[in-house]
Amino acid sequence: MTSQVSSPAEQADGTVVGEQRKPAGAKDVRRLNRVIIRFAGDSGDGMQLTGDRFTSETASFGNDLSTLPNFPAEIRAPAGTLPGVSSFQLHFADHDILTPGDAPNVLVAMNPAALKANIGDMPRGTEIIVNTDEFTKRAMQKVGYDTSPLEDGSLDGYHLHPVPLTTLTVEALKEFDLTRKEAERSKNMFALGLLSWMYHRPTEGTEKFLKSKFAKKPDIAAANIAAYRAGWNFGETTEDFAVSYEVAPAAKAFPPGTYRNISGNLALSYGLVAASRQADLPLFLGSYPITPASDILHELSRHKNFGVRTFQAEDEIAGIGAALGAAFGGSLAVTTTSGPGVALKSETIGLAVSLELPLLVVDIQRGGPSTGLPTKTEQADLLQAMYGRNGEAPVPVVAPRTPADCFDAALEAARIALTYRTPVFLLSDGYLANGSEPWRIPETGELPDLTVQFAQGPNHTLDDGTEVFWPYKRDPHTLARPWAVPGTPGLEHRVGGIEKQDGTGNISYDPANHDFMVRTRQAKVDGIDVPDLEVDDPDRARTLVLGWGSTYGPITAAVRRLRAAGDAIAQAHLRHLNPFPHNLGDVLRRYDKVVIPEMNLGQLATLVRAKFLVDAQSYNQVNGMPFKAEQLATVLKEAIDG
Repeated sequence: MTSQVSSPAEQADGTVVGEQRKPAGAKDVRRLNRVIIRFAGDSGDGMQLTGDRFTSETASFGNDLSTLPNFPAEIRAPAGTLPGVSSFQLHFADHDILTPGDAPNVLVAMNPAALKANIGDMPRGTEIIVNTDEFTKRAMQKVGYDTSPLEDGSLDGYHLHPVPLTTLTVEALKEFDLTRKEAERSKNMFALGLLSWMYHRPTEGTEKFLKSKFAKKPDIAAANIAAYRAGWNFGETTEDFAVSYEVAPAAKAFPPGTYRNISGNLALSYGLVAASRQADLPLFLGSYPITPASDILHELSRHKNFGVRTFQAEDEIAGIGAALGAAFGGSLAVTTTSGPGVALKSETIGLAVSLELPLLVVDIQRGGPSTGLPTKTEQADLLQAMYGRNGEAPVPVVAPRTPADCFDAALEAARIALTYRTPVFLLSDGYLANGSEPWRIPETGELPDLTVQFAQGPNHTLDDGTEVFWPYKRDPHTLARPWAVPGTPGLEHRVGGIEKQDGTGNISYDPANHDFMVRTRQAKVDGIDVPDLEVDDPDRARTLVLGWGSTYGPITAAVRRLRAAGDAIAQAHLRHLNPFPHNLGDVLRRYDKVVIPEMNLGQLATLVRAKFLVDAQSYNQVNGMPFKAEQLATVLKEAIDG
């Protein structure tokens, strides 16, 4: 056997192409260190499923990866229109990566709308695979193409692969007893097979998945598998695809352990179950379905064997009301929602502050205001979480930074709620919720001990020697009140929204008592034990970039680019937003410039400027999409040089 080896090359986006090898009679195989693929089509074309399956096989192969699903807000947007385009972007590599990538190397466009909606993100020289069967005159006119972009030269700067995906799929399935429309539905599996061949993805997992998904319809399962194999074989035999690509596993990116691909909402769900087990408490979820939080309700409803109870309420207020009742009854109580639901839940959150009961309020943020952009991402609920209640009603706020980190953030939110007897906000967002990455499954011994002690008997002695139970007598270290489960003999006590008397919990209108209770509740939140902020500053930089939540990936990728170019910049990322880490003020004052990128109009920057009197520079984006690394690198470079 002979082979041909060419010198390394570089793609348009800077991705290094390693050696090319070509055994006699075979196609070229090129080695890449990373690839960004985007599947795009009509919202009924199965692009999310296609992306999910490609991602699962990539994860099983051992690559590091990051994904960005992007879909319409409508349940079924008008077919063939720009608002109806659904896409799924996957970035995978042989090394540690942090974002779904700025610009795709490959676009799979299932129709003219998908091409037009995504062509602006494609650098020249990248590959575009189009389903030519959908490029009819009517379909092109619907999205504003006067002439066919496949023929008018507008795509000459790209590596265009025109493939009649629909025709090939129907032909591959002609032996099955299917209508043409039924056969056409499998074209996404044909495309998946083709891409799986191009990038040497495993196939067994997808075939097993299809058999399981359509177990009750074995003919449909067989048809999808046949379409999938036909796509693979097409890549192997067609002259149009002369090259396939290899991306080696990211062996050095992962510490030893067992890994799986996980989305943010799934990781958060698992974190909640783990917290309930570590606390030895039943988990109760009171929720109303709302995008993009509904997946948590769906997932937790599957885990009754872990003592999980899920209640799908008739509205947001009923959901949190039931959850607060469960907290009163001794459960680890959770309510899930997004921004509009937080507004409806605000009165009950204030009641939870007054009752001083542990309650997790999970807000998967989306674009607003009002209904806004239900399927897009934003970080604009921070000030709502901090102050969106009547009266002085302080609530701790925790934010995960990556999809996998949602697991740890859920455990941390539960720790604070249970230790300090307070509602806690967990601020995720649509980017984290739907995105995915590899996650190392922790050993049970690595999880924190969250066990709590319920009140068992009297805790106060009156002047006459009588022993009584005071529901608002506090722990001197945490200022938490005792948690008394209803029905415990001798621990009967009153709850309600009217101000409590310190200690006894009796209704009180005394001005001095109200002042004391307000300040005590604030002191309890201010005194929560949170880790000091860690700063990544290897070069003693003069500029600090400070972030929170899902901006971690793009910020870190931008920082890496700048440091690789010789620039000095420091980075810190906040998990605890209320209270802030105790050393945050000292950290901020060490730097000449502080830049805070946010997917809002500067909410963290407002808090930082007000609390620490630091002239933080705000860089903001509210277009429903996450930051791009190159975009942030440019902004941070200007801050360093300015």
